[in-house]
Amino acid sequence: MPSLHTMGQQQDRRSWAEPYKIKAVEPLYMTSRDHRERAIADAGYNTFLLHSRDVYIDLLTDSGTNAMSDRQWSGMMLGDEAYAGSENFYHLEQTVKECYGYEYLVPTHQGRGAENLLSSTLIKPGHHVPGNMYFTTTRFHQERNGATFHDIIVDEAHDTSSLFEFKGNVDLDKLQRLIDEVGADAIPYVCVAATVNMAGGQPISMANIKAVRELTARYGIPIYLDATRAVENALFIQEREEGYADKSIAEILKEFCSHTDGATMSGKKDPIVNIGGWLSTNDREVFEEARNLVVVYEGLHTYGGMAGRDMEAMAIGIRESLDDDYMKSRVGQVRYLGMLLEQWGVPFVKPVGGHGIFLDARAFYPHLAQDQFPSQTLAWQLYLDSGVRAMERGIVSAGRDPVTGEHRRPKLELTRLTIPRRVYTQAHMDVVAEAVKECYEERESVKGLKMVYEPKYLRFFQARFEPLA
Repeated sequence: MPSLHTMGQQQDRRSWAEPYKIKAVEPLYMTSRDHRERAIADAGYNTFLLHSRDVYIDLLTDSGTNAMSDRQWSGMMLGDEAYAGSENFYHLEQTVKECYGYEYLVPTHQGRGAENLLSSTLIKPGHHVPGNMYFTTTRFHQERNGATFHDIIVDEAHDTSSLFEFKGNVDLDKLQRLIDEVGADAIPYVCVAATVNMAGGQPISMANIKAVRELTARYGIPIYLDATRAVENALFIQEREEGYADKSIAEILKEFCSHTDGATMSGKKDPIVNIGGWLSTNDREVFEEARNLVVVYEGLHTYGGMAGRDMEAMAIGIRESLDDDYMKSRVGQVRYLGMLLEQWGVPFVKPVGGHGIFLDARAFYPHLAQDQFPSQTLAWQLYLDSGVRAMERGIVSAGRDPVTGEHRRPKLELTRLTIPRRVYTQAHMDVVAEAVKECYEERESVKGLKMVYEPKYLRFFQARFEPLA
């Protein structure tokens, strides 16, 4: 069987199958186009506001939409729901220490809870936080605590057609220029994501994180990892980086984390659960402050907004995520969808990332101005055609500049098809691909959208739109 890394580049290949079998099923319902027209209009043409019952194949996100294993469900029955000192917390704490290598753990209800704790602990007004491309909630917490975010990702990340294999890399020159400009004391930490969601699930190399560590160590600047999809990142290192082909994903992950000082985690991704997260650190002072804050915002420091059963399921899921065969099949399903779209000439971010296909909405609708929300438009059109729910990752997600109040205008205008873990089959990917192909063939007749309601924070979740006349 050829490597799944080459699946998108060849037609003559042996078939592959998921390394699991299905024990329980949830029915799906196909709706009529008339039904979908009413549903999307009622939702203000925002796929986040659709009712799940009106969705056929749900690719809105891979966050908390995963299917747990029999071992995880068994672990749920071992939930120790004691308010203080839950046994499941200590199991999770030990698992994180063994698999990621961090000394201290603070549990949270999900990833943004960890982002809030980290930002509240380390950021002061006037600080500057560099990162390899923004993520919506991460930047929000940084800015809300008084920092300015600076994008220091390599330029290739903003080019959807570039085949550079590590488009998540930090541009060391950009980082050095920022340090020279604002001073090391004004940088509380460097925020590194692995993989980079907004760039299309693109990985960062081991060589690059080592280089970032070497640079920041000269100035005493910590590195905090967004470890949400770091296991997927480890697979790309295993496949693409010299010297790692014979190392396990588990070994690569722990080595990668060793070049950082801590991490935020949304357990709803790599660890294959439906809720939960954590902040980890090797810094005792950061840990003590975060452990105090978690009691204010989340819950006691031994549950942090999670039930004991959820902590147990996460501890089990972390170890399952490190299985090489599982991770190859997880990313392989994304690559299979990319292979189908590639053969039809559909434009999307290349190389294929770890957790989804990111369609290039600018290339779909070159006749639409960015203010006409091409990515949001494509998500609307895809749902209308087939009941497949995708999401916007462009100007709506970027939000407004807090100083000028103007739209931020990202170079990437993408519509994300995010693949949940262990939920859909290859046949579902066939249906999705054919729906995207149909939208691409009808692209020239599509009109854009105008925004008619804009919430104050993270507008992509609740904004409402109307079609342009």
